[in-house]
Amino acid sequence: MRPPDIRRATTVAQLVAAGHLFDQPVRPEWAERFLTTAGHHLFLAHAEEGGGPVGFVSGVETLHPDKGAEMFLYELGVAAPYRRRGIGRALVLRLAALARERGCHGMWVGVDRGNDVALAAYRSAGGEDDGACSVVTWDFG
Repeated sequence: MRPPDIRRATTVAQLVAAGHLFDQPVRPEWAERFLTTAGHHLFLAHAEEGGGPVGFVSGVETLHPDKGAEMFLYELGVAAPYRRRGIGRALVLRLAALARERGCHGMWVGVDRGNDVALAAYRSAGGEDDGACSVVTWDFG
């Protein structure tokens, strides 16, 4: 298989066309807000020339006065028939390259326990599980 064609998403229509890759339907108003907010990034992977998207990665730059900038890998998704072909790895590497270009000192992601497919993709792209993280959430409904 040839390497995926990875392109930055720049329009709501592109995100709607990739809707099958997301957990929920794409809401145009949220997609527009994401695309126009500084520090928000989303790349789409296409496996065939002229074909539709088969994967995506999104990231958000975070900045803190005493820590500088780092990239939060918000979500990675690859359509089931295209998994374990290096597409997830290629997407993560593309986001990591952007993070370096933007001056981020690192990149991080939270992973659900038991999500071996995601862990394999992140590790293949050079990520390391430091084993020191718990995720605490607030649901504002």
